[in-house]
Amino acid sequence: MRYPDILRISFALLLLPNGALLTAAVETKEILLLAGKKSHGYGAHEHKAGSMLLARCLNESGLNINAKVVVDRVIWTEMGENEARPDSVVMYCDGFKRHMAKNHQNEIQAWVDHGVGVACLHFGVEVEPEDLGAQFLAWIGGYFEIGWSVNPHWTADFNDFPEHPITQGVQPFSILDEWYYHMRFQPKMKGVTPILSALPPVHSLTDRSKDTNRGSNPTVLAAVQAGEKQHVAWAYERPDGGRGFGFTGGHFHKNWQQDDFRKLVLNAIVWTAKCEVPEGGIFSRTPTDIEMEANQDYPKP
Repeated sequence: MRYPDILRISFALLLLPNGALLTAAVETKEILLLAGKKSHGYGAHEHKAGSMLLARCLNESGLNINAKVVVDRVIWTEMGENEARPDSVVMYCDGFKRHMAKNHQNEIQAWVDHGVGVACLHFGVEVEPEDLGAQFLAWIGGYFEIGWSVNPHWTADFNDFPEHPITQGVQPFSILDEWYYHMRFQPKMKGVTPILSALPPVHSLTDRSKDTNRGSNPTVLAAVQAGEKQHVAWAYERPDGGRGFGFTGGHFHKNWQQDDFRKLVLNAIVWTAKCEVPEGGIFSRTPTDIEMEANQDYPKP
């Protein structure tokens, strides 16, 4: 077996009513963050820096989690025959023709077949339909499709959240990002729960109407003009019990400094690993400006 099951065990001390201590085995959840190659320049698509920030938050959460970051160029060479399967894999990378999953569908499918959770962030939700469309519907419940989905920059206001482990402790927030919307979802949204939804401004489409690939199209324009909220993050429960998550934000590295933006993604990653999300969500301290500069692919201009 290429990715054998290895039970990660730690031990917790439980105090019994009679005052005795009982040692209980606790499984450690392994989360693998796959960081894509250099992309847009300073402050945007900072896959490595963003993944390392999220991993640090997970490892400092107090939960029994071990989060590891592997960068794109060594992902598949570092994963040897004895590498344990993670409980969840997070792909934060460029998409479409450059998607890291394009030439490694079999490896990822092997994980999915054993119940591994999958989360994709920002450009990582965009794939070529003929190559990975069916797989992404099966892995995370939806994807960005050229000619159907759009990717404008706009300030989204998130005021209402569904009752779901991913939204626990998340307060209303507003933030500018390259929020993709009008995703290609599972038919009738089967298994899909919208997590972040907002109504984009019409100008997010009309300002880019000449770009029929990612700027606008008649279907999405009609939906927004009709006042239909668009889903920019979602959870997916696979028929086999596995879990997926898609998040279209994450273009600007600085946005990870916003506490509710960050908490929602941390909650989601933990949820895809089938770890219980605390009632108040995953607490993480706000990164300092100095910490935000760390590990970026490009120097500050």
